[in-house]
Amino acid sequence: MTENDFVPKGYTSQSERGKVTWKAPSNIALVKYWGKKENQIPANPSLSFTLDACSTTTTLSYIKHKGSEEAGFSFELFFEGEPKDGFRPKIELFFKRTEYYLPFLKDYHFKIETSNSFPHSSGIASSASGMAALSLCLMDLEKQLDPEMDTNFMYQKASFLARLGSGSACRSIEGDLIQWGTHSEVQGSSDLYGIPYPFEVHEVFKNYHDTILLVDKGKKQVSSTVGHNLMQGHPYAVQRFEQAHQNISKLKPIFADGSLEEFINIVESEALTLHAMMMTSEPYFVLMKPNTLEIINKIWEFRKKSKSHLCFTLDAGANVHVLYPEFEKEIVHQFIKNELIVFCEKEQYICDRIGFGAKKLKTTNG
Repeated sequence: MTENDFVPKGYTSQSERGKVTWKAPSNIALVKYWGKKENQIPANPSLSFTLDACSTTTTLSYIKHKGSEEAGFSFELFFEGEPKDGFRPKIELFFKRTEYYLPFLKDYHFKIETSNSFPHSSGIASSASGMAALSLCLMDLEKQLDPEMDTNFMYQKASFLARLGSGSACRSIEGDLIQWGTHSEVQGSSDLYGIPYPFEVHEVFKNYHDTILLVDKGKKQVSSTVGHNLMQGHPYAVQRFEQAHQNISKLKPIFADGSLEEFINIVESEALTLHAMMMTSEPYFVLMKPNTLEIINKIWEFRKKSKSHLCFTLDAGANVHVLYPEFEKEIVHQFIKNELIVFCEKEQYICDRIGFGAKKLKTTNG
């Protein structure tokens, strides 16, 4: 598929007004995407678990303009029931990037109402789930304009569009394992959209849990855009991109065999590499907090003592994602309550697990 495959050739139906609601999950990368080229193209492939509880629900109401077409994009934006003008520039940029592929955007006035299942100030990035949910709403409208559209194509184009709003959002359309980025050993992989992981996955990875320890709920120290741009000219960028390719190759037999020890090695190495790249960039940043390191060391100690298989991963921040298989849920939950929540801001954490992609909640046509 190329970008031109997502340009509609014309619409055979009309929709004057309506309302559609989609719920899209967040995701946590196992192999990290860090660094990008023009047009939201990743510098290296990534692989993620789709989550379940951490999600964004978006309702898109639309009404067709009467008379002449509006000069610009016409929309209202509400977050948690309140007007959110601070989000407008991001949505405006998203519409500009996607208008070529959604030529109806200026034909309608949109009311966008969005909410998260997790506190906005929790330190959990909502751009992935938010852009995925909005993209699915827009694709739902386009499917009404083109009723013959194949459902698989609809999801693929939604992933393509979501990427233009936030790179990792393309991994929040489907589940449970999603790869984004071209890899020579993964047939069908693309820099343009995410795909369901096409290889065998052992049952142990089908019910994985992710408990998110909220170490720091403040605003991100470094925006994702700034962080990705720091990879341009980074002295270790080439080696890092190659490492990501190698780790995706290594994960193929690990996922097939259910090799938890080897899975842990790659996932934790990826997390620490992401932070190492930030610490060696120019300018440099330390995104971990002291409590992040306390948690990591506690996890290592507990794993050695209990012979359990929990591990950690990190996003570009201080919060810690604790990953563990279903059969160790009780012992890990008790460990988290006994030894880890003391390192969380106000002892707050979120229990999540692998999910299976976005869900349509309702549609109303006028």
